[in-house]
Amino acid sequence: MSRIKNPFITSGYVSGEYFCDRERESAELIRSIINGQNMAIISPRRMGKTGLIEHCFHQQEIESEFYTFFIDIYATGSVKEFVFALGKQIFETLKPKGKKFLDNFFGTITSLRPAFKLDPITGAPTFDIGIGNIQQPEYSLEQIFSYLESADKRCIVAIDEFQQIEKYPEKNIEALLRTHIQKCQNTNFILAGSQRHMMQNMFFSASRPFYQSVGILNLDAITPEKYIPFIQKHFVDAGKTITPENILRVYNLFEGHTWYIQNIFNRLYSLTDSGELCSLEFIAETIDDTLTSYETIFRGTLSLLPERQKELLYAIAKEGRASGVTSAAFIKKHGLQSASSVQTSLKQLLDKEIITRDDNTFQVYDRFLGLWLSKAYGMGYHL
Repeated sequence: MSRIKNPFITSGYVSGEYFCDRERESAELIRSIINGQNMAIISPRRMGKTGLIEHCFHQQEIESEFYTFFIDIYATGSVKEFVFALGKQIFETLKPKGKKFLDNFFGTITSLRPAFKLDPITGAPTFDIGIGNIQQPEYSLEQIFSYLESADKRCIVAIDEFQQIEKYPEKNIEALLRTHIQKCQNTNFILAGSQRHMMQNMFFSASRPFYQSVGILNLDAITPEKYIPFIQKHFVDAGKTITPENILRVYNLFEGHTWYIQNIFNRLYSLTDSGELCSLEFIAETIDDTLTSYETIFRGTLSLLPERQKELLYAIAKEGRASGVTSAAFIKKHGLQSASSVQTSLKQLLDKEIITRDDNTFQVYDRFLGLWLSKAYGMGYHL
């Protein structure tokens, strides 16, 4: 079991010792995959989707029976980029297994053969191809699926930020992927996404290709009953003290949002000496310092927003969770221009992913940005 200096992981996966709870979700995901069911995971970004998938991939019943591949397509903008990301991930996963696996990989996916090169210094195989060199992405995609189906063990492909395919200029990608996926006998898929309304439309709308094609796992916040003992144990194991009440204050401030809690407790753990108490005053100071460290980025974000969008963003940040944003009462309360102006700004802020929507309630997507706005513009926040 891997051991590290700070038990509050903010990126990647180390081991189950540093993974909090998700016992029900892990069991459901593993059971579904073993039984051949494709799954969609829907949750806000940074709620722990990646950690959950990696945790399941590292369980013995998965490691021994499956090849596992994980790609994040958030930064992709076309089918070519999707093919590149998937092909590269399969290559990198197979590379440690030796030349036989790579020969089989490029023997099946002939369209990506030019990507196979040897590093001139180390002699190690590398995946080196320009996205522009993928001339027939749909053909390459077909070959990739053929390879997965011919593998000598069952495969699991996890695709994070899956809703991104809806933004590709190629309008047939959803139907194309659905056609390939439904034909797979040797491969199962985990399709994870953070844009709840886009994911729900994709899987719950009868007019869409992926309608009722997967099991759904909604990932909510880890409960304080699970999170508080997890955090306190790691402090106690290092001879440090923190009260459950103060942990709960941080938990409530971020509404159980995993990454932000991990980030703050990573800092608190590193700054608290053995034998020391992590006090409420110290926690508040650490949160303020954290917000200050992002200030240049936040000011840069605001500088790119037109005035009307900034006004709406401030109003939503002030509310924390804002509903009825186009109502006369909301517009009057926050000195906004008009319902039509708010509607336009709302769409633009959602498209830029600066705010998020859950049903008809809106809030600032980045919790640190939301708190920084509260602090910087005199609205304040309370632990």
